[in-house]
Amino acid sequence: MNELALPEGIKVFERGWLSANNIFFWSKDDVSIVDTGYVAHQEQTLSLVKKSLVSHHLSDLHKIVNTHLHSDHCGGNAILANHFESNIYVPANELSAVNNWDENLLSFNKLGQSCPTFKCHRALEPGKRILLGAHMWEILAAPGHNPHSIILYQEEHQLLISADALWEDGFGAIFPEIDGENGFEEVAKTLDLIEQLKIKLVIPGHGKLFTDIKTSITRARSRLDYLASDKARNARHAAKVLLKFKLLEWQSVELDIAHKWIKETPLMAAIGKELNQSIDQLIEWLPPALIKTGGAKMNQNTLINQD
Repeated sequence: MNELALPEGIKVFERGWLSANNIFFWSKDDVSIVDTGYVAHQEQTLSLVKKSLVSHHLSDLHKIVNTHLHSDHCGGNAILANHFESNIYVPANELSAVNNWDENLLSFNKLGQSCPTFKCHRALEPGKRILLGAHMWEILAAPGHNPHSIILYQEEHQLLISADALWEDGFGAIFPEIDGENGFEEVAKTLDLIEQLKIKLVIPGHGKLFTDIKTSITRARSRLDYLASDKARNARHAAKVLLKFKLLEWQSVELDIAHKWIKETPLMAAIGKELNQSIDQLIEWLPPALIKTGGAKMNQNTLINQD
């Protein structure tokens, strides 16, 4: 395996920021996908899977595996499961919430996002292993960005599916800290865990594959220190991440609609509390703050995505 080559039977669909990367596995014994993107891209996800099945003379998708249940990682579950009758695997602590579709425990409404209802069939238990294509992968707990997140490690080929626990230049927003959980501490522990593994190649939840794990962990620790040193800074960052994500879906939206969405998104109220702001003050601050960072622009009364 050369520096950025994957073993036979693994293909990564690099998607972007609205939809997480999808990892497709195949062998004579198993065909699986890890993470399925956002609902707005569900037809594209289905098309990518169908084309890969045809190109490798396969007919079935046996397993759908979710590293965590943020909407950009599981929004294609329903369409894939309905089409292929696949079994869905989710982190063990999310199993009951999914099968009862408990909106108070699932993150979709809280973050102001959408995900079609689906049922899961199996739990991903940290410390156990799962067959993906031709290889067994270790299931490892990786809380921080999401309290129930897992990552997947293939020891023989020294591969890591890091989800949003580690990107080449950071990690996912630390939402649990805004809800009063130990998000900073959990991110630090997850980075410690990753650092202990022998890794040649990382497949992140977003962005391209990378091999310089040491540099990425150093950047991630620096980013963590920056956010953890000021809880309000972390809250401001989370607010901008949430609005940017929604703007990736909208592409452009009337400012009044964006204001309404901010007001109706439950985590925004918690962010406002962290910042000692009313929801109206947060509404007034947030779109200009995203524009200032270059994530959006304004044309008359319309907020427009800017990459």
